[in-house]
Amino acid sequence: MIKPAKRTENITYAIRDVVVEADKLKAKGKKILHLNIGNPNIFDFKTPRHMIDAVKKAMDENRNGYAHSMGLDEGKEAIVRDASRKGIQTVKDDVIICSGVSEGIEMCFAALLNPGENILTPSPGYPLYTSMVHKFQGVLNQYKCIESDGWQPDIEDIRSRINEKTRGIVIINPNNPTGALYGRKVLKEIIDLANEHDLVIFSDEIYDKILFDGESHISTASISKDIPILTFNGLSKNYLAPGWRIAWMMFSGPEREMGDYKEGISKFARARLSSNFPIQYAIKPALEGPQDHIPEAVKKLEERRNLTFKRMNEIKGFRLTKPKGAFYAFPGFDLPVKDDKKFVMDLLREKLILFVHGTGFGYEKPDHMRIVFLPDMETLSKAYDKLEEYVNKHF
Repeated sequence: MIKPAKRTENITYAIRDVVVEADKLKAKGKKILHLNIGNPNIFDFKTPRHMIDAVKKAMDENRNGYAHSMGLDEGKEAIVRDASRKGIQTVKDDVIICSGVSEGIEMCFAALLNPGENILTPSPGYPLYTSMVHKFQGVLNQYKCIESDGWQPDIEDIRSRINEKTRGIVIINPNNPTGALYGRKVLKEIIDLANEHDLVIFSDEIYDKILFDGESHISTASISKDIPILTFNGLSKNYLAPGWRIAWMMFSGPEREMGDYKEGISKFARARLSSNFPIQYAIKPALEGPQDHIPEAVKKLEERRNLTFKRMNEIKGFRLTKPKGAFYAFPGFDLPVKDDKKFVMDLLREKLILFVHGTGFGYEKPDHMRIVFLPDMETLSKAYDKLEEYVNKHF
């Protein structure tokens, strides 16, 4: 028997793990309402035509070989201009294009984390971050976000968790899974802690254009030029092209502090050759071409957010803090549930709707779940009716 490496033992990804049971039901002819994964293209959202045309043109011109390991200059220059509009000072050589933010996170953690060290990650938070900590034999160190404060990071909890083996702090803004949006004050407080303890900040801003209620996004790197910050963004969410796997990381902060680390990441970037070449030709038209799809998408999503907020606060035992961005909700429930994964799996088997359990996002108590509110209003209403029926029947 071939035994897998120990590093695989704690690798979990709840968003996809719950699909295993759903696939078994689908094989039996059952139709599942999927509210588990942030994939806009399986619902009524389409990649902008001008981006598709740019990729098709590149392919027709036979730009189908390897790209430069750091990415296409045309795309990186557009990223720098977009960063400047957000108040971030960076240059083309401080941008690396990667195959999704996921690859960027992996390269950044691989170049920073030694066995036994830790990076502060939010709870609740996107599970890839904790998986990467485990992959590189780091120690899990999760800081709390406060539900009663709109899921804002608990600054004192962050402060208390920093130790001599802490290397960095992850910020997800807007947050996945809660939809929380962070303001200048809390970002500045995190920056001050990072500055005090010589830590890198990883700022995941992949949903920065999907905002509700007229809110504005503040990029972490726009607040300070004095500390090392890596900002992640891409085409997956704002530009409705997750399957293209095109994203980027930007370095900002003092070159004297970032130079060696940037070279470490670049070694991993060179080792994987390049990210998808023809798809990189969509970056410039995405960032600098028509943006009509964004207000259209936000309008639809805000209606679906409002419905989700209303229904979750009507169902017996449920409560929901209103999401301010992205397309996720993280309702809590006051029900006699000891195993939240079993709760969502039982719900799936009986009602054929699929959510993700809250502990899958690093939340310690089994009393939350994540909802993706990308489906249309009729589908969402049907799903929430089924959830309410289930709760009333069993609780």
